[in-house]
Amino acid sequence: MHPSHSSSAAELSQQLVVFSLGEEEYALPIEQVQEIIRFTEPRAVASADPAIRGVISLRGKIVPVCDLATRLGLARERTANAKIVIVETRGGVGGVIVDDVDEVLTVSASQLDGVPGAGAACIEAIARIDDRLVVLLNPDGFFTGLDLAAAA
Repeated sequence: MHPSHSSSAAELSQQLVVFSLGEEEYALPIEQVQEIIRFTEPRAVASADPAIRGVISLRGKIVPVCDLATRLGLARERTANAKIVIVETRGGVGGVIVDDVDEVLTVSASQLDGVPGAGAACIEAIARIDDRLVVLLNPDGFFTGLDLAAAA
C-alpha cells in the first residue's frame, strides 16, 4: 500500500533552464525544454502578434518562433550568441528567442514566490537564488491564440 499523500524531495524541487535577456535572468521548467539551438533568422509569416517572429524548420517540422523580449515588452538588440529554446507547450512545440542560455539550476518550492498582479500570462513565479531574482516563465503563455498543432 502506498500512502495517497506522500511528498518526496523530487516533488518539492524542480530544475530550471536559466537564460538571459540583457541584464535580466529568466527560466523555464526543464521538462518543457526540448532543446536549445543556435539562433537562425525565422522565415517571416503573417501574424497579428508582433512577438511571433516567424517560423523555422526543425528536422522537417515547422516551428513558430516567439521573440521573448517583444513578448515581455523589452526593447532589445539581438546578441551575437542568441539562441532559440525549443519548448513544449500544451498547444504544441514552439521556439523562443533568448540572448544566451546560462545554466540549469535546481530550486525548491520555498524559493519560488508568486507574482501578485503581474497580469502576464507567461510569468509563473519569481525564483530567489541567493541574491538573484530569476523570473520563471510559463511557455504556454508565449503562443496564446496560436494553434501550434496546426503549424506543426
